[in-house]
Amino acid sequence: MTDFTLHTQDSAPQDSKPLLDGSLKAFGMIPNLHAVMAESPQHLEAYQKLHELFQQTSLTPVEQTVVWMTINVEHACHYCVPAHTAIAHMQKVDGDIIEALRNAAPIGDAKLEALRQFTLKVVRQRGVVSDADVEAFLAAGYTRRHVLDVILGVAQKVMSNYVNHLADTPVDAPFQKFDWKPAATAAA
Repeated sequence: MTDFTLHTQDSAPQDSKPLLDGSLKAFGMIPNLHAVMAESPQHLEAYQKLHELFQQTSLTPVEQTVVWMTINVEHACHYCVPAHTAIAHMQKVDGDIIEALRNAAPIGDAKLEALRQFTLKVVRQRGVVSDADVEAFLAAGYTRRHVLDVILGVAQKVMSNYVNHLADTPVDAPFQKFDWKPAATAAA
């Protein structure tokens, strides 16, 4: 495993320092993910901007959680599943939805389940989704804009999930109570 530095405001490259200041103001701490990403100011800035833009999409906060968590679980991200579990709880997302997402299980709400299924297809099929799958998503009450919003969420999560795999980013203390392991790993 390649060692990555968990940068502080003191050790970070100069162009990353204001970005880490923004993280500190937004979260009351510098999340370890941001500390790792700070090695590349452009990467950290792009990730933060994609995060901001995804939050401004036509998806509700609960729908954003469905997209984020579906991708995090599919990518088996040891860091993002606990982090987004904490965020989902802060946003008052229904606990049954959170648990279903953490366990890669169907969601009881048909529209949210359609979003979860469509997100999985986009990730698993690398965007090569059939017209029938898009039509099923639209029939569930979503729009073409939502299709594009899901892709934006995928772009954001690829950045964080892949960094966490490469850096083995330590889970921050506030998220550790939501520790998560993929079902195959947890069963072993």
